[in-house]
Amino acid sequence: MKTLDIIGIGEAMVELSAEEPLSQATHLRRSYGGDVLNALIAAARLGARVGFISRVGQDPFGPGLLSSWQAEGVDTRHAPLVEGENGVYFISLQANGEREFTYRRAGSAASRLSPAALDPAYLRQGRVLLLSGITQALSETAQATCLEAARLARGAGLLVAFDPNYRPRLWAPRGGLEAAQTAWSELKPYVDLLLPSHPADLPALALEGKSPPEALQALASQGFRVALKAGPEGAWLAWEGRIHRLPPSPTGAIRDTTGAGDAWNGVFLHGLLLGLSPEEAGARANRAAAQKLGFRGAIPPWPWPQALAAKE
Repeated sequence: MKTLDIIGIGEAMVELSAEEPLSQATHLRRSYGGDVLNALIAAARLGARVGFISRVGQDPFGPGLLSSWQAEGVDTRHAPLVEGENGVYFISLQANGEREFTYRRAGSAASRLSPAALDPAYLRQGRVLLLSGITQALSETAQATCLEAARLARGAGLLVAFDPNYRPRLWAPRGGLEAAQTAWSELKPYVDLLLPSHPADLPALALEGKSPPEALQALASQGFRVALKAGPEGAWLAWEGRIHRLPPSPTGAIRDTTGAGDAWNGVFLHGLLLGLSPEEAGARANRAAAQKLGFRGAIPPWPWPQALAAKE
Protein backbone atom coordinates (compact mmCIF):
# COMPACT_ATOMS: atom_id res chain seq x y z
CA MET A 1 0.00 0.00 0.00
CA LYS A 2 1.34 3.43 -0.98
CA THR A 3 1.12 5.61 2.11
CA LEU A 4 3.40 8.40 0.82
CA ASP A 5 3.24 10.38 -2.40
CA ILE A 6 6.78 11.79 -2.51
CA ILE A 7 9.89 10.71 -0.63
CA GLY A 8 12.91 13.00 -0.83
CA ILE A 9 16.53 12.55 0.23
CA GLY A 10 18.67 15.53 1.10
CA GLU A 11 20.07 18.07 3.51
CA ALA A 12 18.17 20.89 5.18
CA MET A 13 20.10 23.72 6.75
CA VAL A 14 19.47 26.56 9.15
CA GLU A 15 18.78 29.76 7.21
CA LEU A 16 19.87 33.08 8.70
CA SER A 17 18.92 36.10 6.61
CA ALA A 18 19.62 39.80 6.82
CA GLU A 19 18.20 42.79 4.94
CA GLU A 20 21.69 44.26 4.51
CA PRO A 21 25.29 43.08 4.05
CA LEU A 22 26.41 40.72 6.81
CA SER A 23 29.18 43.11 7.79
CA GLN A 24 26.51 45.63 8.77
CA ALA A 25 23.69 43.38 9.94
CA THR A 26 22.52 43.64 13.54
CA HIS A 27 19.55 41.27 13.19
CA LEU A 28 19.25 37.87 11.51
CA ARG A 29 15.99 36.09 10.78
CA ARG A 30 16.12 32.34 11.44
CA SER A 31 14.37 29.84 9.22
CA TYR A 32 15.50 26.76 7.27
CA GLY A 33 15.89 25.55 3.73
CA GLY A 34 17.17 22.78 1.53
CA ASP A 35 16.30 22.08 -2.08
CA VAL A 36 14.60 18.71 -1.63
CA LEU A 37 12.85 19.74 1.59
CA ASN A 38 11.61 22.97 -0.01
CA ALA A 39 9.97 20.92 -2.75
CA LEU A 40 8.44 18.50 -0.25
CA ILE A 41 6.89 21.33 1.76
CA ALA A 42 5.41 22.93 -1.35
CA ALA A 43 3.78 19.61 -2.23
CA ALA A 44 2.68 18.95 1.36
CA ARG A 45 0.91 22.29 1.61
CA LEU A 46 -1.15 21.26 -1.40
CA GLY A 47 -2.11 17.97 0.24
CA ALA A 48 0.65 15.56 -0.75
CA ARG A 49 1.89 12.98 1.75
CA VAL A 50 5.65 13.43 1.91
CA GLY A 51 8.62 11.85 3.68
CA PHE A 52 12.16 13.15 4.15
CA ILE A 53 15.26 10.97 4.47
CA SER A 54 18.12 12.86 6.05
CA ARG A 55 20.25 13.22 9.17
CA VAL A 56 19.72 16.13 11.57
CA GLY A 57 22.48 17.32 13.85
CA GLN A 58 21.81 17.20 17.57
CA ASP A 59 22.89 20.81 18.04
CA PRO A 60 20.73 23.63 19.47
CA PHE A 61 18.93 23.97 16.13
CA GLY A 62 18.12 20.29 15.54
CA PRO A 63 14.93 19.74 17.57
CA GLY A 64 13.43 22.96 16.26
CA LEU A 65 14.15 21.97 12.67
CA LEU A 66 12.38 18.65 13.12
CA SER A 67 9.34 20.17 14.84
CA SER A 68 9.02 22.79 12.07
CA TRP A 69 9.04 20.13 9.35
CA GLN A 70 6.59 17.96 11.25
CA ALA A 71 4.25 20.94 11.56
CA GLU A 72 4.31 21.16 7.76
CA GLY A 73 3.18 17.54 7.51
CA VAL A 74 6.56 16.06 6.62
CA ASP A 75 7.17 12.48 7.79
CA THR A 76 10.55 12.68 9.57
CA ARG A 77 10.79 9.10 10.84
CA HIS A 78 13.87 8.66 8.62
CA ALA A 79 15.44 12.02 9.48
CA PRO A 80 16.65 11.26 13.01
CA LEU A 81 18.68 13.43 15.35
CA VAL A 82 22.29 12.25 15.32
CA GLU A 83 25.56 13.44 16.77
CA GLY A 84 26.96 16.41 14.89
CA GLU A 85 25.97 19.84 13.64
CA ASN A 86 23.58 21.16 11.04
CA GLY A 87 24.71 23.19 8.07
CA VAL A 88 24.00 26.90 8.17
CA TYR A 89 23.66 29.38 5.32
CA PHE A 90 23.38 33.15 5.45
CA ILE A 91 21.45 35.29 2.97
CA SER A 92 22.36 38.96 2.93
CA LEU A 93 21.33 41.84 0.72
CA GLN A 94 24.11 43.83 -0.90
CA ALA A 95 24.08 47.54 -1.66
CA ASN A 96 23.19 46.89 -5.31
CA GLY A 97 20.18 44.81 -4.28
CA GLU A 98 21.76 41.45 -5.14
CA ARG A 99 21.69 38.57 -2.66
CA GLU A 100 24.84 37.00 -1.28
CA PHE A 101 25.01 33.47 0.11
CA THR A 102 27.52 32.35 2.72
CA TYR A 103 27.63 28.67 3.67
CA ARG A 104 28.89 26.78 6.72
CA ARG A 105 28.06 23.16 5.90
CA ALA A 106 31.28 21.11 5.65
CA GLY A 107 31.00 17.94 7.72
CA SER A 108 27.34 18.47 8.54
CA ALA A 109 25.27 15.63 9.96
CA ALA A 110 23.42 15.26 6.65
CA SER A 111 26.68 14.90 4.73
CA ARG A 112 27.18 11.61 6.59
CA LEU A 113 24.15 10.03 4.93
CA SER A 114 25.03 6.54 3.77
CA PRO A 115 23.19 3.69 2.03
CA ALA A 116 22.77 2.07 5.45
CA ALA A 117 20.24 4.85 6.21
CA LEU A 118 17.85 3.47 3.59
CA ASP A 119 14.93 1.25 4.55
CA PRO A 120 13.68 -0.55 1.42
CA ALA A 121 10.28 -1.09 3.04
CA TYR A 122 9.93 2.65 3.62
CA LEU A 123 10.84 3.46 0.02
CA ARG A 124 8.23 1.01 -1.22
CA GLN A 125 5.57 3.15 0.50
CA GLY A 126 6.22 6.04 -1.92
CA ARG A 127 4.99 6.87 -5.40
CA VAL A 128 7.82 9.26 -6.34
CA LEU A 129 11.43 9.48 -5.19
CA LEU A 130 12.96 12.97 -5.47
CA LEU A 131 16.76 13.25 -5.66
CA SER A 132 19.10 16.17 -6.15
CA GLY A 133 22.62 16.87 -7.35
CA ILE A 134 23.13 18.89 -4.18
CA THR A 135 22.61 15.74 -2.13
CA GLN A 136 25.07 13.89 -4.36
CA ALA A 137 27.66 16.64 -3.89
CA LEU A 138 27.63 16.53 -0.09
CA SER A 139 29.96 13.53 0.19
CA GLU A 140 30.86 10.21 -1.38
CA THR A 141 28.49 8.41 0.98
CA ALA A 142 25.62 10.79 0.19
CA GLN A 143 26.22 10.20 -3.51
CA ALA A 144 26.16 6.45 -2.89
CA THR A 145 22.92 6.87 -0.94
CA CYS A 146 21.24 8.57 -3.90
CA LEU A 147 22.37 5.82 -6.23
CA GLU A 148 21.18 3.00 -3.99
CA ALA A 149 17.87 4.75 -3.31
CA ALA A 150 17.27 5.18 -7.04
CA ARG A 151 18.05 1.53 -7.63
CA LEU A 152 15.67 0.42 -4.89
CA ALA A 153 12.97 2.82 -6.02
CA ARG A 154 13.17 1.70 -9.63
CA GLY A 155 12.82 -1.91 -8.47
CA ALA A 156 9.78 -1.00 -6.38
CA GLY A 157 8.03 0.81 -9.22
CA LEU A 158 8.45 4.39 -8.02
CA LEU A 159 8.91 7.25 -10.45
CA VAL A 160 12.46 8.54 -9.89
CA ALA A 161 12.79 12.33 -10.33
CA PHE A 162 16.15 14.10 -10.35
CA ASP A 163 17.06 17.79 -10.22
CA PRO A 164 20.77 18.24 -11.07
CA ASN A 165 20.86 21.53 -9.11
CA TYR A 166 24.50 21.94 -10.11
CA ARG A 167 26.50 24.06 -7.67
CA PRO A 168 30.14 24.45 -8.79
CA ARG A 169 31.38 25.57 -5.36
CA LEU A 170 29.81 22.57 -3.66
CA TRP A 171 31.29 20.14 -6.18
CA ALA A 172 34.75 21.77 -6.18
CA PRO A 173 36.15 19.77 -3.21
CA ARG A 174 34.79 16.57 -4.74
CA GLY A 175 36.45 16.99 -8.15
CA GLY A 176 34.42 19.74 -9.78
CA LEU A 177 32.37 19.40 -12.94
CA GLU A 178 33.87 16.05 -13.90
CA ALA A 179 32.72 14.57 -10.57
CA ALA A 180 29.21 15.97 -11.06
CA GLN A 181 29.01 14.48 -14.54
CA THR A 182 30.24 11.12 -13.24
CA ALA A 183 27.59 11.17 -10.50
CA TRP A 184 24.94 11.85 -13.15
CA SER A 185 26.24 9.07 -15.41
CA GLU A 186 25.93 6.46 -12.68
CA LEU A 187 22.45 7.64 -11.67
CA LYS A 188 20.89 8.11 -15.10
CA PRO A 189 19.91 4.44 -15.71
CA TYR A 190 17.46 4.73 -12.82
CA VAL A 191 15.97 8.18 -13.55
CA ASP A 192 12.56 8.65 -15.17
CA LEU A 193 12.00 12.40 -14.88
CA LEU A 194 14.58 15.19 -15.08
CA LEU A 195 13.92 18.59 -13.49
CA PRO A 196 16.89 20.77 -14.51
CA SER A 197 17.19 24.55 -14.70
CA HIS A 198 18.44 26.35 -17.80
CA PRO A 199 21.26 27.18 -18.19
CA ALA A 200 22.72 26.52 -14.71
CA ASP A 201 22.32 22.74 -14.69
CA LEU A 202 23.33 21.93 -18.26
CA PRO A 203 27.07 21.51 -17.51
CA ALA A 204 26.32 18.63 -15.11
CA LEU A 205 24.32 16.93 -17.88
CA ALA A 206 27.14 17.49 -20.41
CA LEU A 207 24.88 19.83 -22.39
CA GLU A 208 26.53 23.18 -21.72
CA GLY A 209 25.70 25.83 -24.32
CA LYS A 210 22.52 24.13 -25.55
CA SER A 211 19.34 26.13 -26.00
CA PRO A 212 16.25 24.85 -24.14
CA PRO A 213 14.86 23.04 -27.21
CA GLU A 214 18.28 21.53 -27.99
CA ALA A 215 18.72 20.32 -24.41
CA LEU A 216 15.21 18.88 -24.37
CA GLN A 217 15.75 17.02 -27.63
CA ALA A 218 19.04 15.58 -26.39
CA LEU A 219 17.54 14.35 -23.13
CA ALA A 220 14.28 13.13 -24.65
CA SER A 221 16.28 11.09 -27.18
CA GLN A 222 17.78 9.24 -24.21
CA GLY A 223 14.32 8.26 -23.00
CA PHE A 224 13.78 10.82 -20.24
CA ARG A 225 10.72 12.88 -19.50
CA VAL A 226 11.98 16.42 -18.90
CA ALA A 227 10.63 19.55 -17.26
CA LEU A 228 13.18 22.30 -17.89
CA LYS A 229 12.83 25.45 -15.78
CA ALA A 230 14.00 28.60 -17.54
CA GLY A 231 13.23 31.37 -15.04
CA PRO A 232 11.72 34.46 -16.74
CA GLU A 233 11.35 32.47 -19.98
CA GLY A 234 8.94 30.02 -18.34
CA ALA A 235 9.44 26.27 -18.65
CA TRP A 236 9.79 23.62 -21.33
CA LEU A 237 8.49 20.06 -21.35
CA ALA A 238 9.63 17.02 -23.30
CA TRP A 239 6.92 14.43 -22.83
CA GLU A 240 5.91 11.40 -24.85
CA GLY A 241 7.57 12.65 -28.01
CA ARG A 242 6.31 16.24 -27.73
CA ILE A 243 8.13 19.48 -26.93
CA HIS A 244 5.96 22.09 -25.24
CA ARG A 245 6.81 25.56 -23.94
CA LEU A 246 4.98 26.95 -20.92
CA PRO A 247 5.00 30.76 -20.82
CA PRO A 248 6.05 32.37 -17.53
CA SER A 249 3.47 33.49 -15.02
CA PRO A 250 3.28 37.19 -14.16
CA THR A 251 5.30 38.22 -11.12
CA GLY A 252 5.04 41.14 -8.77
CA ALA A 253 8.03 42.68 -7.07
CA ILE A 254 10.83 40.10 -6.93
CA ARG A 255 12.19 40.02 -3.39
CA ASP A 256 14.11 36.72 -3.39
CA THR A 257 14.60 33.92 -5.91
CA THR A 258 15.78 31.44 -3.26
CA GLY A 259 13.86 28.17 -3.54
CA ALA A 260 11.70 29.15 -6.53
CA GLY A 261 12.90 26.20 -8.60
CA ASP A 262 12.37 23.86 -5.66
CA ALA A 263 8.82 25.13 -5.26
CA TRP A 264 8.30 24.47 -8.97
CA ASN A 265 9.42 20.88 -8.53
CA GLY A 266 7.11 20.19 -5.59
CA VAL A 267 4.02 21.69 -7.20
CA PHE A 268 4.74 19.99 -10.53
CA LEU A 269 5.15 16.55 -8.97
CA HIS A 270 2.02 17.03 -6.89
CA GLY A 271 0.09 17.98 -10.03
CA LEU A 272 1.25 14.85 -11.84
CA LEU A 273 0.19 12.71 -8.88
CA LEU A 274 -3.25 14.35 -8.99
CA GLY A 275 -3.57 13.14 -12.57
CA LEU A 276 -3.08 16.52 -14.24
CA SER A 277 -1.46 16.63 -17.65
CA PRO A 278 2.20 17.71 -17.67
CA GLU A 279 1.11 21.02 -19.22
CA GLU A 280 -1.47 21.63 -16.48
CA ALA A 281 0.96 20.61 -13.73
CA GLY A 282 3.65 22.85 -15.24
CA ALA A 283 1.33 25.84 -15.45
CA ARG A 284 0.49 25.42 -11.76
CA ALA A 285 4.18 25.13 -10.94
CA ASN A 286 4.92 28.33 -12.88
CA ARG A 287 2.30 30.21 -10.87
CA ALA A 288 3.60 28.88 -7.55
CA ALA A 289 7.20 29.77 -8.38
CA ALA A 290 6.15 33.27 -9.51
CA GLN A 291 4.31 33.81 -6.22
CA LYS A 292 7.29 32.55 -4.23
CA LEU A 293 9.49 35.31 -5.70
CA GLY A 294 7.63 37.86 -3.58
CA PHE A 295 8.86 36.38 -0.29
CA ARG A 296 12.21 36.32 1.48
CA GLY A 297 13.89 33.01 2.22
CA ALA A 298 13.42 29.48 0.95
CA ILE A 299 10.00 28.79 2.52
CA PRO A 300 7.24 31.39 2.04
CA PRO A 301 4.72 31.88 4.85
CA TRP A 302 1.26 30.39 4.79
CA PRO A 303 -1.06 30.40 2.85
CA TRP A 304 1.37 29.97 -0.07
CA PRO A 305 0.85 28.04 -2.33
CA GLN A 306 -2.76 27.23 -1.48
CA ALA A 307 -3.81 30.38 -3.32
CA LEU A 308 -3.19 28.39 -6.53
CA ALA A 309 -6.49 26.60 -6.04
CA ALA A 310 -8.42 29.88 -6.07
CA LYS A 311 -7.00 30.73 -9.49
CA GLU A 312 -8.11 27.54 -11.23
